[in-house]
Amino acid sequence: MPTDAPAVPAAVAGRHPLASRRILRLALGTALSLLFSQAVAWQLSFVAPVITLMILGLPLPPLGVKKGIGFVVALMLPMVAGMGLLPFLMHARWAGIALVGLALFYSFYFTSKGGSAVLGTFMTIGLTLVVTVGSVNPELLIQLVQSLGTSVVAGLAFVWLAHLLLPDPPPDPNLPAFSPPKPPVPELAEARRKAVRSLFVVFPLALVFMFMSGSVSFTVVMIKVAALGQQATVGKSRELGMSLLESTFWGGIAAVIGWYALSAWPSLLFYTLLTAIAGLYFGRGIFRGPAVAPKFSMWTYAFLTMFVILGPGVVDSPISNSAESAFWTRFWLIVLVAVYGTVTVRVFDAFWPEKAERVIADGTGG
Repeated sequence: MPTDAPAVPAAVAGRHPLASRRILRLALGTALSLLFSQAVAWQLSFVAPVITLMILGLPLPPLGVKKGIGFVVALMLPMVAGMGLLPFLMHARWAGIALVGLALFYSFYFTSKGGSAVLGTFMTIGLTLVVTVGSVNPELLIQLVQSLGTSVVAGLAFVWLAHLLLPDPPPDPNLPAFSPPKPPVPELAEARRKAVRSLFVVFPLALVFMFMSGSVSFTVVMIKVAALGQQATVGKSRELGMSLLESTFWGGIAAVIGWYALSAWPSLLFYTLLTAIAGLYFGRGIFRGPAVAPKFSMWTYAFLTMFVILGPGVVDSPISNSAESAFWTRFWLIVLVAVYGTVTVRVFDAFWPEKAERVIADGTGG
C-alpha cells in the first residue's frame, strides 16, 4: 500500500547511522546525568538519569523550551495533586483508598489509549509515592516531592545537553527514506481492559506498602512497581508476562555486575563509565534502523531497573556491609514484584483475554 512505511533492509537496519547516534546519545546523556546527580547527592538523585534515559530512549527530536516546561509541569502536577488525597487517607482511609484506585486507573488509561509512556510512568510513580510515603510520614513526603522535582529538571537538562553534543546526523541519500507510520488508534474498550490489568498489578502492592510502617524505606521498590504497572499497559498479552520478567532479569544482572565492580573500585568516575557501557548495551536493544527495535520497551525498562536496584546502594556506599544487605534485600524484593506482576497478568488475561484472542477462541473469525 502507498501509505505503508518503506521497509528497511536487514543489512542496513542494524547499522543505521541514526540508530548509532541515538545509542551514543542515550549512553552519554544518561552517564552525564548520573555523574551530576551523584556529585550533588540529593535525595533520590538516581531518578535524574532515569528521566534522561526514558526520554532519550524514545526516537524523538529535542524538546523545545515550551515543551520542556510543559513536560516538567506534567510530571510534577500528579505528585502535587496527589497530596490532596492525604487528608482522606489520614481521616477517611477507605474513601482515600478508593480515590487512589481511581487516580491510578486514570494514569494507566492515559497511557493505554495512546498517551506518553514517560508521562504515564511518572504520573504513576508520583501517585504511589504520595500515598505510600505520605500516609506514613507527611514531612518526608515534602522532601521527596522536592527531590523528584529537582531530579526531573536535572534529567531534562541533560536530555538537552545530549542533543546539543550529539545532534541527529543529516539524512543519508544512500539509505531509503523513512516516514514513521502513524500509531494505530487503540480501541477504548481494549485500552480500559489494559488499564484495569495494570491496576490489578499495582494497586494491591500499593495497599501493602501503605499499611506497612516501614513503607518509606521501600520507596525505590514502589518506583519499580509503578514502572511495572505502566509496562503492563503495552504489548500483547502473550508477550507481556515474559517481557516483565526479562526486563527485571537483564536489569538485575546489570545491577549485580555494577555492584560488585563498584565494590572492588568505589569511584564516581568508574560508576559513570559503567553507566555509559550499560547505555551502549541496552541501547542496542532499544534502537534499530531509523526507529526502535521490536522489544525496545523491555530493554528500556531493564535499564530503568538497573538504576532502581543499584542507585540507592551506591549512595549508601558499596563497601559497607549494611549497604550490601540492603542491596540484596532490594534486589530480591524487585524480583518478587516482577514474578507477582507476571503471574497477575497471566491470571487476569486468562479470565479477561484481549479481543483478538476471544475471537480466535470463539472461532467466529470476525
